[in-house]
Amino acid sequence: MRIGYPCINRRLDCTSAKKFRLASFNDERFFATVSSNLSCFRQILAWNVTQDILFFRISSDIIPFASHPVCRAPWQEYFSEELGHIGHSIRDAGIRISMHPDQFIILNSPDERIVSRSVDELAYHATLLDLMGLGTQAKIQLHVGGHYGDSQESIARFVRVYDTLDTAIRRHLVIENDETRFSATDCLEISEQTGIPVLLDVFHHACYNNGEETGDMLDATGRTWGADDGIPMVDYSSQHPAKRPGGHAEHIDLSDFRQFLELSQPFDRDIMLEIKDKETSALAAISLLQKDPRFERAIGKRVRSG
Repeated sequence: MRIGYPCINRRLDCTSAKKFRLASFNDERFFATVSSNLSCFRQILAWNVTQDILFFRISSDIIPFASHPVCRAPWQEYFSEELGHIGHSIRDAGIRISMHPDQFIILNSPDERIVSRSVDELAYHATLLDLMGLGTQAKIQLHVGGHYGDSQESIARFVRVYDTLDTAIRRHLVIENDETRFSATDCLEISEQTGIPVLLDVFHHACYNNGEETGDMLDATGRTWGADDGIPMVDYSSQHPAKRPGGHAEHIDLSDFRQFLELSQPFDRDIMLEIKDKETSALAAISLLQKDPRFERAIGKRVRSG
């Protein structure tokens, strides 16, 4: 059981997701920005390892505009060696990496132009992971997409598009349930037709479900992950008390998280904390896990491999 957080470390004086305006794109600015992002990424990873945080979600903006037609810079070749070194460090430390493209990635859109752009963006994500040599346990998670007035046809459209994707993309892809449109059960239906693993978003499941118990969904979604996919991933958060339903908490609710850990006892899962204060909540979560054998196994593997 690894604990992770997404994209930004608020304690470090850098960002691995620096961007600039599309209108100001030029190769010099692009290469300088990517170099800065990768430098910060290295710092984040190094800090995480010292804190036993062995799961991290990379921002899609680490290579800004990588899939946009304006970007013709050969970033794959230019940064190949550096990305290879970063990937070596990741593997040596036993870190798990994931990515979560923005909401405009919609494989089940009726608009073929949106689908085409989505596939291009997923290809960039897969290329980045492959340049780091991270293998099939590094995952790209995405939502099913929109209903478009017919949820079953939207599911069928997702399946049709998924079946056309290159293996280089599919080997990294997982789908997750959302809080308003496609439940974990819907995702399981897609998995049955495609073989794609299902990542359970625990908070989304609490917001939108068909009456299934969280423990049952942890079991069912976990069974969609093969040996090559690694330990199943889950997203965890809780409700912000002052926001509309579905609003993520600013800080981890340790009482709620403790209950989740007890509920998940039969299973080993890598947990991504989708909580606003990022690494602060990750550290708090780890404080509860010091005697959990699932967490101790993950830390033990890192120590032995080091």
